[in-house]
Amino acid sequence: MSEKNNFIDYIRIFCRTGHGGAGAKHLMRNKLTAMGGPDGGDGGRGAHIILRGNSNLWTLLHLRYFKNVLAEDGERGSKNNCTGRDGEDVIIEVPLGTIAKDEETGKVEVEILEDGQEVIWMRGGRGGLGNSNFATPTNQVPEHAQPGELGIEGWKNLELKVLADIGLVGFPNAGKSTLLSVITSATPKIANYAFTTLKPQLGMVEYRDNKSFCIADLPGIIEGAAEGKGLGHRFLRHIERNSALLFLIPADSDDHKKEFEILRNELKEYNPEMLQKDFVIAISKSDMLDEELKTAIAKELPSNIPLVFISSITNKGLTELKDLLWETLNKK
Repeated sequence: MSEKNNFIDYIRIFCRTGHGGAGAKHLMRNKLTAMGGPDGGDGGRGAHIILRGNSNLWTLLHLRYFKNVLAEDGERGSKNNCTGRDGEDVIIEVPLGTIAKDEETGKVEVEILEDGQEVIWMRGGRGGLGNSNFATPTNQVPEHAQPGELGIEGWKNLELKVLADIGLVGFPNAGKSTLLSVITSATPKIANYAFTTLKPQLGMVEYRDNKSFCIADLPGIIEGAAEGKGLGHRFLRHIERNSALLFLIPADSDDHKKEFEILRNELKEYNPEMLQKDFVIAISKSDMLDEELKTAIAKELPSNIPLVFISSITNKGLTELKDLLWETLNKK
């Protein structure tokens, strides 16, 4: 499988839960009882479709060819008040950060955030009651039994929002993939052209005293992403869950302040709550800068946002960057 296809963050599937089994309509008949009362059992419940969180999964790749989920119907009730067997539930394992939506309404139906969390996404139909439930003093031999309730069906969407501590934000070519490859064990595809990173890349940063945190290199943002241009909403969706955002701006940018403002504005247009996150700015490729240029760049950028100059090639400033990110994540 090619590298660009091994991160799947969106799946469209058709789901149908099981129909409930019909209740039985039966009167007791045996060698001792010629004209017994009703003994029709209830029908079994149709199978549910259940989502379960699995922290070992990072992508929806395993569901790529899982196009139709057809759950089992419940069995019919039978004589001697025997209840039909319930349909066997379908359990779909998904990575943490998965949301399930109805395609027609767009409504978020389930959100999976914890390992082992199980949520009944779509309920199976209830089994019908057998005729033994309808006996009354005035109607001791009811000939009525309920049919099973129908299951539900429809097209559904599963979307993944990456659960990382730090989200890397920057224009294409800002050096995000290079930085990730240097400070984590991730091996992203790196090349000197725009949109090298088409899917989020995750990596764990090893910090001091056996501590670590997760960082995600997200696809390059461009002006108009909030309206869906470029990689648009598929990129911005992943940023929603990050605790803090690291803005990476290359030292050779024509206008550092303008670049930061464009990135910040894209986030605001998509969801104003993004601006409530903690920001850190890193100037990449800064091995080419002298102190005078660094001072000039620092004056351009907001004074209330922590700033660090780094070079992924010479490892300059990377320890300082890790310290800053750790402090940002763990501040009171």
